[in-house]
Amino acid sequence: MTDRTTTTTTSDHHPLLRRRDGHHARVTFEELFFDLVYVFAVTQLSHELLTNLNVTGVIETLILWFAVWLGWQYTCWATNWFSPETPRIRGLIFAIMLAGLVMTSAIPGAFSERGLVFAVAYVAIQVGRTAYIVWELGSGHPLAANYRRMLGWVSIAAVFWIAGAFVRHEARMALWAVAIACEYVSPMFGFALPGLGRSKTRDWTIDGGHLAERCQLFCIVALGETLLATGATMARAESWDLPILSALLATFLGTLAMWWLYFGTSSKDATDAITHSDDPGRIGAYFHYIHAILIAGIITTAVGNDLVLAHPHDGLKVAYALTLSGGPAIYLLGSAVYKKVVYGVLPASHMAGVVALLALMPVAPSVDLLTMGWLTTVIMLAAGFWEGRRVRKRRESGKPPLAAQ
Repeated sequence: MTDRTTTTTTSDHHPLLRRRDGHHARVTFEELFFDLVYVFAVTQLSHELLTNLNVTGVIETLILWFAVWLGWQYTCWATNWFSPETPRIRGLIFAIMLAGLVMTSAIPGAFSERGLVFAVAYVAIQVGRTAYIVWELGSGHPLAANYRRMLGWVSIAAVFWIAGAFVRHEARMALWAVAIACEYVSPMFGFALPGLGRSKTRDWTIDGGHLAERCQLFCIVALGETLLATGATMARAESWDLPILSALLATFLGTLAMWWLYFGTSSKDATDAITHSDDPGRIGAYFHYIHAILIAGIITTAVGNDLVLAHPHDGLKVAYALTLSGGPAIYLLGSAVYKKVVYGVLPASHMAGVVALLALMPVAPSVDLLTMGWLTTVIMLAAGFWEGRRVRKRRESGKPPLAAQ
């Protein structure tokens, strides 16, 4: 099986591209610095959902989350190809960071008075980055056609982002949802545009190991924010009595279970799968779609953790019950699809966990937040132990990940 990352020769054609020498490209300090903006973004999103825990709030947070994710995702692909250690790409990253900080700061008012600020900052990230790379590449480089198509689609989306900022709430949600669809769905069709053709994933000569590591680091960012939120809520508690300490243990173990289900059972195999795939661009695209679901589950779980720590003895409203069960369920579904890409099968441990989490809904009216928090944590821990045993047996048998076979 040929490692596509060793056959790329485009680095010989442009001084800004990463050098492909057959080794896993390391994540640079510039990329790690860039991710700090997204620590703030994840915090803002979880707070936004916590303060608007209703159907409208969920839709708003989902739209804003996809915007945050797409801004990070498209930049991640750019830094997979282009070296962040070159001055021009480093400067581009820092400019995106500034716009990202403005965009993230506008999240609480994105559907009210700061809609235009949010939209302009986001469009500056997407259109500005893509247009700059098109300009740098010129017309003859193999990646130029792909970036021209990409520029077409982010420009179409920009019309809906800006237009949405000038209309009222419901219309804004609709227009921004269309913009999200333009940027999220267009890569599935190779950014196809009349007169410009379409891109093929085999033309996306990516460094698979680098892309997998970037996704893994974003998961660390999201899980880290969950722990920070837990600590902050704990610090605000008036007294550290037994229920508060019990809530702390439940939320910590739940976060630990999410870490284990990702890093303890599949992250290494996922890196091997994309690195040795015949079509790493296709696997990389799958990874980005899947991680949007995974991290949405983490953000929702963080909101549930805040509720458990802040009000352990409160009864469960429907919104609370959906949050406490829904966050882990979304995470398990995302993790199941992730493992389907890597191993070729949906893990029974994850599907059983989703069923068990949904089965908690009928008992929710009769328990408090603390009890519900412990029940969801026990289910996540059980899924983690089950999956850990399955993966251990697979590794002992020497069977490689499906995508690397």
